[in-house]
Amino acid sequence: MDTSLQGLQPIFAPRTVAVVGASRNRRSIGYSIVHNMLVNGFTGAVFPVNPKAEVVHSLKCYPRLSAIPDPIDLAVVVVPKHHVESVVDDCIAVGVGGMVVISAGFAETGPEGAVRERRILEKVRRAGIRMVGPNCMGVSNTDPSVSLDATFAPVTARRGSVGFVSQSGALGVAILNEAAALGIGLTQFVSVGNKADVSGNDMLQLWHRDENTRVICMYLESFGNPRRFTEIAKQVGRDKPILVVKSGRTDAGARAASSHTGALAGLDVTVSAFLAQCGVLRANTMAELFDVARALDRCPLPRGPRLAIVTNAGGPGIMATDACVNLGLDLAELTDQTRQRLAEFLPAEASLANPVDMIASASPESYRRALEIVLDDPGVDMALVVNVTPLLEDPSEVLAAATEGAANTRETKPVLAVMMAKEDFYASIHGRDDLLPVYRFPEPAAVALGKLERYARWRRRPLTTPPEFDVDSTRVREILSSYDEGYLGPAHTFEILQAYGIPCVAWQVAEGAAQAAEVAEALGFPVVLKAIAPDLVHKSDAGGVAVDLRSAQDVLEAAETMTRRLAEVGHRPEAFLVQRFEKGGHEVIFGISTDPRFGPLLMFGLGGKYVEVFGDVKFAVTPLAEAEARDVIGGLRGHALLEGVRGEAAADEEILVDVLLRLAQLATRHPRILELDINPFLARPAGSDPVALDARIRLCPS
Repeated sequence: MDTSLQGLQPIFAPRTVAVVGASRNRRSIGYSIVHNMLVNGFTGAVFPVNPKAEVVHSLKCYPRLSAIPDPIDLAVVVVPKHHVESVVDDCIAVGVGGMVVISAGFAETGPEGAVRERRILEKVRRAGIRMVGPNCMGVSNTDPSVSLDATFAPVTARRGSVGFVSQSGALGVAILNEAAALGIGLTQFVSVGNKADVSGNDMLQLWHRDENTRVICMYLESFGNPRRFTEIAKQVGRDKPILVVKSGRTDAGARAASSHTGALAGLDVTVSAFLAQCGVLRANTMAELFDVARALDRCPLPRGPRLAIVTNAGGPGIMATDACVNLGLDLAELTDQTRQRLAEFLPAEASLANPVDMIASASPESYRRALEIVLDDPGVDMALVVNVTPLLEDPSEVLAAATEGAANTRETKPVLAVMMAKEDFYASIHGRDDLLPVYRFPEPAAVALGKLERYARWRRRPLTTPPEFDVDSTRVREILSSYDEGYLGPAHTFEILQAYGIPCVAWQVAEGAAQAAEVAEALGFPVVLKAIAPDLVHKSDAGGVAVDLRSAQDVLEAAETMTRRLAEVGHRPEAFLVQRFEKGGHEVIFGISTDPRFGPLLMFGLGGKYVEVFGDVKFAVTPLAEAEARDVIGGLRGHALLEGVRGEAAADEEILVDVLLRLAQLATRHPRILELDINPFLARPAGSDPVALDARIRLCPS
């Protein structure tokens, strides 16, 4: 095991714990932490430390750490911020194994607190000690050989197989409350606070190696090291699901962006793309996280997206169907044999199609037999049981029967139950791990199944590395080095694209109107004329573009008109870009936008002048493998347009994948590229020539 992970052993499995700042005041955190360790049966020894008390919780209290006669594995620090540094010195002096600093008043409070945090971090790292916090709620470990609850939460974690890390201490209390209410058991819980030392990345690696942890849940407010998270999550996710709630979804404070990619790529979009490529499941709310966690914890992963629904009520069955299909699941087509077996015992009024509606008279035995038959169908990958409890039926019996019906496939096909019952039913099944996971309504159950299918699909995807293209990097470096910052000229922009093997429309720069006419003659009519002027970014909006020019005279007149219109809005053309006029194909957009933490963000979508209106785009982060690029191309809402509609030929998607991968290499090798847009790019059928019609590149300062 990595030595840094070995350093976590004294924190999560200590034999001796000192609580520095233990208190007799029942309303204090120092009291609550000692109380929780004692009442929850910590298997080791607890040593309260407080110079003003002789006894805390009937335990001998020590004035300082050095007065404790035994070696200390874990020190839990609950003292005012100005005393924390001296306590850290004491911990190092007596050789504690690890620390949990509950105390607040550090980096979360501003520059002065950040300095305090940096000082204690430097000390613990020099000493080789791992530290959770500061500004956290503590840690717990439900392993009965440890039974550690070193938190001040009023609710104790129930034993189970979910590892949970929370960046928020306050929310950590709510997490433990809700987990207990839903009967979700944890292996370990850690509130990392400011993540000065121990972070979510550490916990991912620790739980990856922990055979008792099946599911990893995280509440995050920030990523300290996103690239490292990517590396770890991709490894861990191949063995165990990672489920994240990331707060800070809005991007009100983001920088203004002049490119289409920058305008469409807010912080939350970046995070979603980043997590999706890592195979990490993102929950939108804490309620959704718990809904999905229950399914991940107690169900196998599906082998495909085909879902069967078994119900006793038409309305809820339709609701479940709508919810599941909208989330990308397929309604399974039941075989004739399956329908015949169902018809043998269901009433004539029942629907044998999917959803299987057994009508309101369905008994618990009907549920058992129907579910067993449906799950035996080779075209069914998962099932959803929906029950609206009739007046004379016991929902507990229905649930037990459905659980029995799913027994033969419990290791291969996930099954969830939607039980619309009275409140006392939910209380009666609290903590019952032997029953199917229960949801009150179809929608959250559908979300859970959708997440399971998405994660299973990611796990099935082969591991590949990003391709390496033979490109003219020397020419690209020459061009970029000639600019301090800002936008490249159009000639240099197209040169860079061509150096990376990206097909571009035939083009040439002309110094004036007369030369533009000559260039047009050489390229062949019809042509497009575009003005080149300082700070002219959106040329069409300013009247700086003329299309389908069919003669030299058309070019001369367009140049004169363009010059006059641009002068009216403060632009003076210094040259013209002449391009061959191309039409036919689907307009798409490619883009790059650089995030200061996550690095280059790639974009692909339906392009043209309405790109920001429709917003049908997908994002990805680098490094980008071929399978990931295919997911981006195929993930558009309007992907069917690229496949061809109403007799249109399908676009060559292999070219689109190739361009996206080449842009990923460009963005990775040349980090000065702050923004790049190719819009529109004409996607055409195989055998035709796809081309970039317009592009721009903006650089950050060298």
